[in-house]
Parts: sequence; C-alpha cells; structure tokens
Amino acid sequence: MKLLRTIRLDPSDSFIFEKAAEPGEWAVSGAFAFAHCDPANLRGKARTAFRAGFLGLESLGCSTLAQIVEASESDRGAVVEMLASQLVAHFGAPDLAAARRAAEEETSFAASLCDHPPGVVVAVTRSYDKGVIRETFRTLRPRDGAGHAPAFEFLEVLGDDDASSEHLDLGRLEKGAHR
Repeated sequence: MKLLRTIRLDPSDSFIFEKAAEPGEWAVSGAFAFAHCDPANLRGKARTAFRAGFLGLESLGCSTLAQIVEASESDRGAVVEMLASQLVAHFGAPDLAAARRAAEEETSFAASLCDHPPGVVVAVTRSYDKGVIRETFRTLRPRDGAGHAPAFEFLEVLGDDDASSEHLDLGRLEKGAHR
C-alpha cells in the first residue's frame, strides 16, 4: 500500500501559504477544506492554497508537493483516525462516525493517486468552474541518472513551438546556480 507524505524541496511553501505543512506529514488532497467558501473570491495566500496545496494532516498546513511512500495498514488506519479527528475539530463534521466515513473516502482517494513507484512526487492544480472544484494531478519523477538525489527536472512547453520550452533543474537552483 502507498500513501502521500508532504515534501519540501525548498523553503517556498513557508512564504506562499498562510500555514505550511511540515515535511513528512501524512497528506491528502484537501479540496474539502474549500467546500464552504467561494474559491473565486479567495485572494493571496488563501488563493494559492486553493490552487496548489495538499493538506498536511497533523498541522492542517499546505504543501505544494506530496511524495508517494510505502505505508502499512496501521499507517492507513492512523491517517484515517487523524483526518477524522481533524474533520470533527476543524471542519464541522457532526460526529466521529460520520468523520471516519469521510476520512476513509479521502484516504482512499489519496491512495488512488499513488499508482506510481515510491519516491515519485505529486503536484495538484485546482480550479473552480461553474460551482465545481476540479483537481488535476501530475507526477514529477527524478531525472534520468539522478538515482536517489532530490533534484527533479521539469519541462513546460508553452504553445507548439519547442523553442519556447524552458528547462528548470531544481538541484542546481537549490545550490544557487542559475541558468
């Protein structure tokens, strides 16, 4: 079984979110945290959390990235119980039994995102369209030859022209080298 844990490749989460999750927290998508607000009216750090934040379960802080990790049945049970407690304490769940059912669903959804090898990093992008929150997820894999190094390589293609591609090597960026 695999689940998600928050990961931080740089300190940016502590600047872009009102409350950043600590690295290594169990994580879920967390879209439910925005169920009772109008995401179209969010601004600043709250808007950033809506658009690109996983929810860390211990702190209820946000993380831009989550990493797929091996988990045991007892880990899964702990995730469900932790989330259920948070749903009652902070999100208005009527009781622990109802919260557990919701936590089971949310945990199962998080596990469904883990159909990749451990170590793969996942990012979320949320949007709000016609009253519906939509989520898309993408995986970020280590560069070829990077082994277990924490450096990832991202390639974004803008339009159809390969000349408009930009290469970002987070490993070099983290060390202060700029391209």
